[in-house]
Amino acid sequence: MKWRLKNFRYLAPIALGLALGVPVVQAAEESALTYDPIPMVKEQDVVKINPPDDEVGPRAAPPLEIGPEFLNVGNLPRGYELPTGAIWTPSLWLFGDYRTSIGYFNPPGRFTSAEWAHRLDLFLNLQLSPTERILFGISPLHRRGEFTSVAIAPDGRPSEFKLNRHVETAFFEGEFGEIFPNLTPKDNEGLDFGFSVGRQPIFFQEGMMFNDVLDAVAVTRDTIQLPGLSPDMRLAALYSWANVQRDNNVLDKDAHVWGLFTETDFRISTVNVDAAYVLSSRNNGGDSVHFGASAVQRIGHYNTAFRANASVSLERDTAVADDGVLLFAEVSRTRAYSEDIVYLNAFWGIENYSSAARGATTGGPLGQTGVLFAAVGLGTYGAALGNRADDSFGAVVGHQWFFNRERTNLVLEAGGRYDYAGQDTISGAIGGRLQIGLGNRYILQFDGFVVGRERADFGSGLRSEFRVRF
Repeated sequence: MKWRLKNFRYLAPIALGLALGVPVVQAAEESALTYDPIPMVKEQDVVKINPPDDEVGPRAAPPLEIGPEFLNVGNLPRGYELPTGAIWTPSLWLFGDYRTSIGYFNPPGRFTSAEWAHRLDLFLNLQLSPTERILFGISPLHRRGEFTSVAIAPDGRPSEFKLNRHVETAFFEGEFGEIFPNLTPKDNEGLDFGFSVGRQPIFFQEGMMFNDVLDAVAVTRDTIQLPGLSPDMRLAALYSWANVQRDNNVLDKDAHVWGLFTETDFRISTVNVDAAYVLSSRNNGGDSVHFGASAVQRIGHYNTAFRANASVSLERDTAVADDGVLLFAEVSRTRAYSEDIVYLNAFWGIENYSSAARGATTGGPLGQTGVLFAAVGLGTYGAALGNRADDSFGAVVGHQWFFNRERTNLVLEAGGRYDYAGQDTISGAIGGRLQIGLGNRYILQFDGFVVGRERADFGSGLRSEFRVRF
C-alpha cells in the first residue's frame, strides 16, 4: 500500500497529542457542543449587542399595538397552547397609508384635469402566530375608482367627498400543518398546506393576469417534488365567488373565477404557468379563459424576465372579455460599484388582450412597463402612454439613481408605443419620478412627463404627492 505525503498530515496531530500526554478523544470531547443551557440575553443588554443605527433611527411603532410589539426586540411571551397543539401568541396591530396629491394631467386630445386628491387605507392585523393571521382593511376616502378630491380644473367640475363604509379587505390565512401539529409530530406527513379565505388581494403575472381584491378561497402546496426532477414546485388553486372586477376595471356581480397557478424553481430560472376560467352571465358574453407563462432568470450580468399571457372569450367579444395575447420582456442591470439600475422593458399586444380581474385603481395590464405606463392609483392622473395593450407594441428605457444613503431615488424614462389598429398612431414620451424619504414614516414624491402623439398636440402631466405610512 502506497502512502502519499498528504496522508501524514492526519497522523501528525495524533502523534503530537500522544507525545504531550493529551488523549485525542479528550480534545474531541472538549470541542463538542455543550449540553448546559445558555441563559437568554436580558433586554437591557440587547442594545449592547445590536447598537442602534443612527441612520435608521428608532423603531417606527404602529399607532396601536396590543401584545408582542411589531419588529421590536426582547423576549417572546409564552403564548397559548390550543387543543390542536399549536402555540398562538396573539397581537393586534393597526397600520395604514395616507396619500394626498396635487396633480395636473393634460393628455393629447383629451380634457385637462387638475385636482387635490386624497386616499386613506387602514388595516387591522390580528397576528395569531408567524403563519396565521386575520386582516381587516377599509378605504374610507375612495370607492372603486372615485376619490375624495377638490377640483381645480376644468371650471365647473364639482369637488367630491367619497365616503366608503365597505370593508375592502377581510381574510384569514394560515397553514394546516401549523394549526394541527399534533397530527404530524415529526412534521413528515406532508400536511403543509397554506390556505386563505375571505376578501383578499390576488396578484399574478406581475399584475397582467390578476390585479384585484376578490372574495375567494385559495389553497397552496409548497415544496412539491416532481418524479425525475430536482426543482421544487408551488401549486395554488383558487375559487372566487364575488367582488370580481373585470378587464374594464368595473365590478361584475355575476362573475366567478377558478384558477390554478404554479411556480417552479429550476437551477437557472423560476418558471410560472397559470390558468384561470371566469364564468359570468352578465353582458351576454362574459365567459373567458386566461393563460399565463413566465420565466425569470439572470443571464450573465443581466436580470431578465419574459412573460406571455393570452385571453380567449368563450362567447362574443366584449369590454370585459376578448381574444388577445400580450408578450412582455424585461432586461435590467445594476451598474458596477453602485446600486443604480438601468433597464429596458418592451411589450407587444396582439389583438385585444384582457385580464381575468383588474381592480378599479390598477389601470391596464402594462403598468409593469415603467412609470410612463403605470397608474398611480390616486385621482384622475393617468399614464403618459396609457396602459392598455390592444393591438400595439412599445418600449421604455430607464435609469434609476439612488442618493442620500438610498433614502432618495430618481427614475428617468424615455419610451414610446405604436398603436396599429384603426388609425396608426405613434406616441413618444419622456418622464420621471423623484422619491424622497423623510424620517421613518414620510415620503415626498414628484412625477412628471411630456408626451407627443401623431396628429395631436403635445400633452404633459405634473403631480406632487405626500405619503404617510404608519
